[in-house]
Amino acid sequence: MEKEMKIKHPMREQEPRERKKNFNEVPFGYDEETAVAEAERCLQCKKEPCRQGCPVEVDIPAFIGLIKERKFSESIFKLKEKNNLPAICGRVCPQETQCEALCLRAKKGEPVGVGRLERFIADWELAHGVEIPPLPAPSGKRVAVVGSGPAGLTCAGDLARMGHDVTIFEAFHIPGGVLVYGIPEFRLPKEIVAREVDYIKRLGVKLEVNVVVGKTLTVDELFDEGFQAIFIGTGAGLPQFLGVPGENLLGVYSANEFLTRTNLMKAYLFPLYDTPIKVGKNVAVVGAGNVAMDSARTALRLGAENVYIVYRRSEKEMPARLEEIHHAEEEGIQFNLLTNPVRLFGGDNGWVKGMECLKMRLGDPDESGRRSPIPIEGSEFVFEVDTVVIAVGQTPNPLVPQTTSGLKTGRKGTIEADENGQTSRRGVWAGGDIVTGAATVINAMGAGKTAAKSIDQYLNSLA
Repeated sequence: MEKEMKIKHPMREQEPRERKKNFNEVPFGYDEETAVAEAERCLQCKKEPCRQGCPVEVDIPAFIGLIKERKFSESIFKLKEKNNLPAICGRVCPQETQCEALCLRAKKGEPVGVGRLERFIADWELAHGVEIPPLPAPSGKRVAVVGSGPAGLTCAGDLARMGHDVTIFEAFHIPGGVLVYGIPEFRLPKEIVAREVDYIKRLGVKLEVNVVVGKTLTVDELFDEGFQAIFIGTGAGLPQFLGVPGENLLGVYSANEFLTRTNLMKAYLFPLYDTPIKVGKNVAVVGAGNVAMDSARTALRLGAENVYIVYRRSEKEMPARLEEIHHAEEEGIQFNLLTNPVRLFGGDNGWVKGMECLKMRLGDPDESGRRSPIPIEGSEFVFEVDTVVIAVGQTPNPLVPQTTSGLKTGRKGTIEADENGQTSRRGVWAGGDIVTGAATVINAMGAGKTAAKSIDQYLNSLA
């Protein structure tokens, strides 16, 4: 029994040889008995160290304790006091480096499976009916939220629960931001996102899609329409490239385009949806973050025979979640580490057919704390590829900052904001990737929550 208590209860999932042929969600989640057993592993520590690692301030011991007592309705209510999107967080939040990293259980085994329990109780609620908490009387104050990604949804939901009149403006035809265009169906089903967005709408938040703020209307025009505060949560959707010859060849995608075509435009259902992606036989994905893993695993499901991760550092430096790397390895993704592309070349038809690379060695740590890759002279080699996906990061789209007067921006196009999300423009807040650059879903949610508190104080100060 003691040995069993040292590890998390396993979560059933699709077999690798089956799941790499479909876009169905990989893990199945806990059933009630397994969830209760995992909840019993929680020590209910007096100092509650896990709470210190949660960007959205969830009372982790409390909601887990209620699962242990089989008080599932009370558990989800406690969880959603702080987290408006628990079914999403339970799937994509990097708990292993946040709440679970501080769990006392981790000192002599594995931490409590906080993420797995969060997913369980959120899915339990979706299956049994979502209840809306009591809402306060309307404040009469209006707030515009630009972008319906994790930062915008969180900020909007919290402000609605404070009594404010909130409208989200979303550029795409479907709300969710990176949750719907950037994360594959097998990791975060679109139905889950849609149901979480529906909860935000049921809190009273209005949602307008196909509105490109900066084109359709501007921040200044939102103020003219009577909004008293504005939150900008437009994320980081502008892809970065390698800057090597051949990136303009056919068959070379940014990860942003590759995943958006697949996720939001349903390329994996071609010809039902006419947005095909030709992946060919051999696909190379450059990068080793979560986006790279998502792209590689997607390419495999689209029919590629060989999919390679090409990364200029070693396995230790890969920024992707360990779970995502593990799943990629199980599915047969091949890792070419300490390898850096220097040139792409194509055939007479203009389509990419090869990638020239250099082998690397690691030197001293760079400013990010990771050891710097150094080329090894004379180590050039070439391998055949039909498709290349560049997944080396994203920066903010400059549209909103460039069309909004009075906003200070950083060197990479981010909006400058203080610890509360307040920008240099009175009445304007910003949070998530538009401020920090590309980061995690849960950090964006934390920024949205922090900004909501500050916006509420500001609105209450108005006459």
